[in-house]
Amino acid sequence: MRKEDKEVIINSIVDQLNACPNFYLTDIEALNAEKTSQLRRQCFNSQVKLVVVKNALLKKAMQRVGKDYGDLYDVCKGTTAMMLSENGNAPAKLIKKFRKTSDKPILKGAYIEECTYIGDNMIDTLCSIKSKNELIADVIALLQSPAKNVISALQSGGNKLSGIVKTLSERPE
Repeated sequence: MRKEDKEVIINSIVDQLNACPNFYLTDIEALNAEKTSQLRRQCFNSQVKLVVVKNALLKKAMQRVGKDYGDLYDVCKGTTAMMLSENGNAPAKLIKKFRKTSDKPILKGAYIEECTYIGDNMIDTLCSIKSKNELIADVIALLQSPAKNVISALQSGGNKLSGIVKTLSERPE
């Protein structure tokens, strides 16, 4: 491969890494054509982009991005496929679901919201990670709960208060 072609590929990977805050490095070696097609279809349906990359080019692209990818450089061995997603846990859920019918893909590592996860044993942890939007929704729900309680108490108290005033006004002196 010519140096110019490598530069184009590296720049493409850099653009993808900058565009998606979350990516997974997986091993999909030994998947036959049918299983690979099924995996790609499921990725498409889950809004996960699947890209097979050369390890040397991926390492160079990761260095150019300038983020701290920690031990992810060490897992770039063998066949590597990147799964890119806006949602941090979507690829993990997809991998877990796909493994019900196959033993691949194997998780090498992941970079989620500036944290690195290494090893296939992290798949359950990654499935349980909430996305940024889910966390914001949880915080809003927690903040709204006390306000709702106060409003409902005031509304029910208002009815009681008006009833007491009415009873007292109708009472003979």
